[in-house]
Amino acid sequence: MKEMRILSPTAILGYGFPESSFEAGMAQKPHIIAVDAGSTDPGPYYLGSGNCFVDRAGTKRDLTFMLKAAIKENIPLIIGTAGGSGARDHLQRDVEIIKEIAKENNLSFKIAVIPSDINKNTVLEALKKGNIAPLYPAPMPTEEEILNSTNIVAQMGAEPILAALNQNINIIITGRAYDPVVFSALAIKDGFDTGLALHLGKILECAAIAATPGSGSDCMLGILREDHFELKALNEERKCTTTSVAAHTLYEKSDPAKLHGPGGILDLTETTFEQNTEETVIVRGTKFIKGEYYIKLEAARKLGMRTVSFAATADHIMIKEIPTILQSIREKIKANFTDLKKEDYFIDFKIYGTSGVSLFGLQSAEPPTVGQNFSDYKFTSANNSDVSINKFNLAEPPAVGGGEAAIIIDVVANTKELSKALCSFARSTMLHFGYAGRISTAGNLAFPFSPSDFDGGEVYEFSVYALLKADPLEHFPLEVLEL
Repeated sequence: MKEMRILSPTAILGYGFPESSFEAGMAQKPHIIAVDAGSTDPGPYYLGSGNCFVDRAGTKRDLTFMLKAAIKENIPLIIGTAGGSGARDHLQRDVEIIKEIAKENNLSFKIAVIPSDINKNTVLEALKKGNIAPLYPAPMPTEEEILNSTNIVAQMGAEPILAALNQNINIIITGRAYDPVVFSALAIKDGFDTGLALHLGKILECAAIAATPGSGSDCMLGILREDHFELKALNEERKCTTTSVAAHTLYEKSDPAKLHGPGGILDLTETTFEQNTEETVIVRGTKFIKGEYYIKLEAARKLGMRTVSFAATADHIMIKEIPTILQSIREKIKANFTDLKKEDYFIDFKIYGTSGVSLFGLQSAEPPTVGQNFSDYKFTSANNSDVSINKFNLAEPPAVGGGEAAIIIDVVANTKELSKALCSFARSTMLHFGYAGRISTAGNLAFPFSPSDFDGGEVYEFSVYALLKADPLEHFPLEVLEL
């Protein structure tokens, strides 16, 4: 029976893997090694700043194993969303690492580099022509948000990778890519079922996370056949079960039966999961339904500078009065910084330990007062709609687990100096605040660190999260380097 063996060494390039697991995977004679190198999970900072969220040394270690093995066996190595977010700076860093490895190990090969950055004017023109659609729950991006974005990337489908494979280039590294396509592109090229190939890619993108016990730092093998695929963990401590594989199929999906991607929908309504051996699972029935071709746009813009202060209290009287204290601190900031506008700063208090993560810090307006019902209290969500919090009444304070609370004061402002000043004021005000029932005249807070305030650096937010109607290849130029 025709089959393709796909080795996924790790959930994200740089997360690492046991050398023994990788060797076990190579012993299976894979037809391709593929790895996803990025995610939006760590937030907008990395895309906006151009910094990589995975350590360079860890990335080089993983790439050295993969590159040497792929060249030795003359099989493709495909890396998607280079550097963590897939912008030009991220892609360039990983290309430089590959060049270093080639030089240090005397390796010669061609490499296809596929950037995914998209020009702001191109996005603005598409917006004017009506070729951009909002991606729920994010709103439609505005011209101002597009222009203020530092990096805009488009999430490529399989087609740009197929173009490189059709030129017989085995080492391929891309900017932002739809996670499953780095694993499925070769199979699609060789005529395997697109639905099964994409579903297998969806699972392999996180490597052994789909096994039990799961791990993002271990290898997984996928074996694609004409009417099914099989999953096999490569560490004897792990195994694939129908539950672990089915659970990971639901991972990062808003609809349990459908997964939207470039050019269509992955339909899982007839998918079945079968325990083949004690360690392996077979999956059947997944279909790909073609549709209009859209690619996802992602961008981030700078908001300001952050300062954070960490503190704690074990005073049950203070903990009971936390809502009132926070409201008073906000009022004192307004009274002491009268020249500031609302848009000049953001202050948030996160209270841990009173009831998990406290609800008091959900937004930057005044917190609810004691006695106010949260069902009547609204805050603004990411898509600017009002959201109510139900079944939480502050007439009685939350139960205190262990009688301790950790407090994080988070301040973002237009400048580093203003951020530091506001955080210092909020921290010192809380430290000496005279709340109802207070007995001691000493400080209210314990600080685990000195200095108590930390520079949190630049702060970014996602500014574009939308769909662009486009040709599969038009925004993804193919660059070929010979090392």
